[in-house]
Amino acid sequence: MWSITFTLMKRSMKMLIPAGIAIIIGTMFVASTFLFGNALDHSLRQQVSASFGDAQYAISQKDNGSSGNAMTVEQLRLDRIRAVQGVSGARPDVTAQVEFSASSEGSHTSTAVISMASPGGIMPVQLTSGLWPAQSGETAIPEQLAQRIGAHVGDMVTASVSADVSMTGHSETKNLRLVGITKDSAGAYAYYGGAAIVSEHDFAELQGLGQSGGFADVPLSAAYVSLDPSSSEATARTLAEINRILPDGFHIQNRAAIEKTMMDNLGGGQVNVTTTFILAFGVLAMFVAAIVIANTFQVIVAQRRRTLALLRTIGAKKNQLYVSVIAEAGILGLICSLIGVGCALVLMLLLGLSGIDLAGARFAFVLSWPVFVVPIAFGLVITVLASLGSARAATGVTPLEALQPMEAQSKKRAGRFTRVISALAIVLGMVAMVIPAVNTFRSAQGQMAAMSADASLQTLGLAMLGVMVFFIGVLMCSSSWMPWLLKGIGALVSHIGPASTVASANIQKNPKRVASTGAALLIGVTLVSCLGTGAASAKETMSDALDARYSVDVQVSGSKLGSADVKKVKAVQGVASASLIPTTTATLGEGDERTDMSLYEVSGAQMTQTMRLTSQQQLTHGDLLVPQSFATKDYGLAKGSQVKLSTGNAEDGSKTADSHDAREFTVVAASFRGVASQNSIYGIVAPGTFTASGASGSTYEIWVKSDGTQAAGTLVDNIKQALSGADGVSVGGSIAVRAQWEQIVNVLLMILVALLAVAVVIALIGVANTLSLSVIERLRESATLRAIGMTRTQLRSSLAMEALLISGCSVIVGLVLGTAFGWLGSYLVFSQFGSVAFPLNWSMDAGIVVIAVVAALLASVLPARRAVSTPPVAALAEA
Repeated sequence: MWSITFTLMKRSMKMLIPAGIAIIIGTMFVASTFLFGNALDHSLRQQVSASFGDAQYAISQKDNGSSGNAMTVEQLRLDRIRAVQGVSGARPDVTAQVEFSASSEGSHTSTAVISMASPGGIMPVQLTSGLWPAQSGETAIPEQLAQRIGAHVGDMVTASVSADVSMTGHSETKNLRLVGITKDSAGAYAYYGGAAIVSEHDFAELQGLGQSGGFADVPLSAAYVSLDPSSSEATARTLAEINRILPDGFHIQNRAAIEKTMMDNLGGGQVNVTTTFILAFGVLAMFVAAIVIANTFQVIVAQRRRTLALLRTIGAKKNQLYVSVIAEAGILGLICSLIGVGCALVLMLLLGLSGIDLAGARFAFVLSWPVFVVPIAFGLVITVLASLGSARAATGVTPLEALQPMEAQSKKRAGRFTRVISALAIVLGMVAMVIPAVNTFRSAQGQMAAMSADASLQTLGLAMLGVMVFFIGVLMCSSSWMPWLLKGIGALVSHIGPASTVASANIQKNPKRVASTGAALLIGVTLVSCLGTGAASAKETMSDALDARYSVDVQVSGSKLGSADVKKVKAVQGVASASLIPTTTATLGEGDERTDMSLYEVSGAQMTQTMRLTSQQQLTHGDLLVPQSFATKDYGLAKGSQVKLSTGNAEDGSKTADSHDAREFTVVAASFRGVASQNSIYGIVAPGTFTASGASGSTYEIWVKSDGTQAAGTLVDNIKQALSGADGVSVGGSIAVRAQWEQIVNVLLMILVALLAVAVVIALIGVANTLSLSVIERLRESATLRAIGMTRTQLRSSLAMEALLISGCSVIVGLVLGTAFGWLGSYLVFSQFGSVAFPLNWSMDAGIVVIAVVAALLASVLPARRAVSTPPVAALAEA
């Protein structure tokens, strides 16, 4: 039977190609997931141990530094450790922040500075040109730093440490000769863009320790040790000697042990979580591929009915036919899975060679057994399982049945058991979705106690389970409702022309296969639509919630903002108005009840221009306008109450509410919703209040009202660009927060849709496969149509219309289900923030429809080419 199996497989090769492509894409996705996980793990391990350089061991506290006991270089006995036989070098882990500048340039910038150690390989950075600092007065700096300050090897640079970052609280400055350029390839000092190197003597002087104990008094918590290559016995003796020298509470560990500890502390399990999350989409893709495979083998077995009947006649047993179909599926799954893994390896290798860096994560080519075993086993098992139904059908073929038309068996409808199970799944799914929605509604309306975080998660989990069960029920009975829906749509389009009439009739000939093909596409469309609807709801809901919290669209803060900056902001497209607002920090209350409060001087005209208020408010001296949410006894700011505020400074510069400048204010509460403030409570006072109170050190903010013509992210970016010359500018307010939120949602949506795209591509391959199989089955029919006068264009149009009908039906149902699921999820998640928006994501829905139409037309190209390229006489003979 093996020779017969190979022969039959060879004859059906063209039909197996689409199924093989689906397997290749699915297994490639799974293998790439494991390769990406390996690369991510490798990158994280490199990052957490980047400070090692070429050192194999590290000295650290036994309790991972939790005790907080600082050691100095001398107390760690580093000189004695360097003298131990077998130790080739030891480097203390000391870092300082130093500002560098070049005398020939006016620019200056800060970077990390570490001390030089020997040999150079133990350093955590690499030397790209020049020399390592060999004596006091020399330095090597990162190439990016050298470019910024315009310094070259041989130049003199100035290193200075300010008092606020110095170990001794004194500022220090040294002139150093630049002798080398370094590069931080491992990302040990990624925050600074690398680290500069100075001698131990210069490091101590920059920290103000030159006049005391020098470098021996520099505090540290770890050191890195490099050992000479030797036998394991010699290494053990060296490590034992080092442990004997070390003070209590410290020990030496190898790099692997340190990496494991640091990975655990950093949540190294995130790599497994990330891999598992992405792998779930791979499983989905393989499930969709299984539908394509099942359709292929159903047609192959149907076409071989005469051959199978002949084999039964000459003595082949049922189990032999069964094993033959299973073996064919196994061979296909194995070969295509191997190709998929190979493609994944090539892809990861190319990404690694490209040098792409994603936030420190590099595409390192790291192999492991799951990269090969899991996708190959997965592809093999899925292919075999998908072929079981066809293999079972092959055993039931009899010579008499083989004489029947091929369409006879395809018209069998789903069994009663399947319909009962699907109906039960739909009902149970609806119940599981309705219960969480009702409980959430009652909680939001105050009809029941507010749900805790755990209860909310359980409610969301139940709803997700209900969605899954409901969707499975819909898929199970797709062979019942999808042909009915296709028949209705087909009846509408059949009046367009003969091509549409033929297409409408053809989709009714094999409803089961068409339904399964549509179900594969339905999965992808539903999930994409669900995510798009959820994202749109999240944006709109949070936008409304932010508008209900903030009265100012944009707040720009900076150390030296002035009227010139206001003019720049007003010139930005999308800005309706902008005003310069004085602000200061006051002290509310007296004695132990004092608390800091932000105050803003805003005139009535400025409120009208820059704030969104439902009613206008004119403040007089002595009025304190606070948001409605603050006007309660809990804050001590009840409406109409008298409160004491101190906006003046005592002689020592500190705020005090007990000083003579404390003034009484009357609390006013209006339609003021709130602003972005550095203090938890804040209020607005009339212009001139700060001057009258003797307030000093006031700063300014620019309050901006948007005209609504620009997107949130665009407006924020344009304002930042307009004020790029100002120091320390930050942008807050409702629009700034909205821009950040929308960016997060957009990135997540892009990632999820990209992952789902694999399943959608496989589903579209399934559409092309179904059309190809239909063309093969209908060769005689196509030849007859051509013989009676149907043109090639009309035949192509009928296949294109058939693809559009299948895709269109799946897209319509998928958009409806996806939108409903997205609304449900949004309501459960965002109801705690206020009124939930239920938008229709027209842009994404239109994009899905366009993609489906284009893909359907492309899917019909190859099948149509075969249909029109076969002469009618040859087609009649072949059929």
